[in-house]
Amino acid sequence: MTTVTETNGEAVDRAPQPHRTIDRVTRILEEVVYNPGMTFAELARALDAPKSSVYGFIRGLVAAGWLHEDGHRFYLGPALYGLTMATGRIRAGLVTDSDLSLLSNLTGATIFLGVRAGDNLIYVAEAGSNTLTGFAVRTNIRRSLLETAGGKALLAAMPEGERVSFLRRRGPEETALVEQFLAEYADIHLTRIARNTRHGGAQTAIATTVRNGAGEVVAEVTLVGPTSKIGPKIKKLSKILLEHVDGWRERTTGGLGPI
Repeated sequence: MTTVTETNGEAVDRAPQPHRTIDRVTRILEEVVYNPGMTFAELARALDAPKSSVYGFIRGLVAAGWLHEDGHRFYLGPALYGLTMATGRIRAGLVTDSDLSLLSNLTGATIFLGVRAGDNLIYVAEAGSNTLTGFAVRTNIRRSLLETAGGKALLAAMPEGERVSFLRRRGPEETALVEQFLAEYADIHLTRIARNTRHGGAQTAIATTVRNGAGEVVAEVTLVGPTSKIGPKIKKLSKILLEHVDGWRERTTGGLGPI
């Protein structure tokens, strides 16, 4: 036990102490980390706590962005990934800051690492970002899978049943995006490269998925730059991107942990 002596001469315990509220909040986050897509009932059972208190914790975490709710299921929210994005750090093991920087230097493009959170793509790291691209990502770190090259790469890599279910859940406002993805799906599946354009065609992005040693998709990597520079070199840049991503896989240990 750690103690300190106060001015009145009394010894006070200063060792770390469990706190019921903190314990329950962290337990919720841990459960969602290891079991993404848990329902409220499943979380309440896992915590073995009154449903009313668990409900309050969950709503607070959703409101603060630490959890993301989709179809009454819970996933890690953008706040966590936003912190990672802000620090610019990725734990060594699967993909490192140096990996992204090297890829950016070789291609002359901005590189983003993203992960799936529910029906969204969350960017968690970047390298070589220009002012426009960096600002856009930091002000909107959560994007629909259908709106980005990285999201489409992740979507194309999903098991068929999961992919079909995702597409069927889209609202009328995303009909055009669904149709566009379906038209591109065969090519994405064949080449492992998804494409997208932004800002009226001024920027072009290409992306592919990152797999661990077990073959599981754990992230995506997107290469972004001016269409005038990216367009004429798409085949060459795609080859470089795939070579580097495949190289990362050789040193993975499995799971999402190393990211």
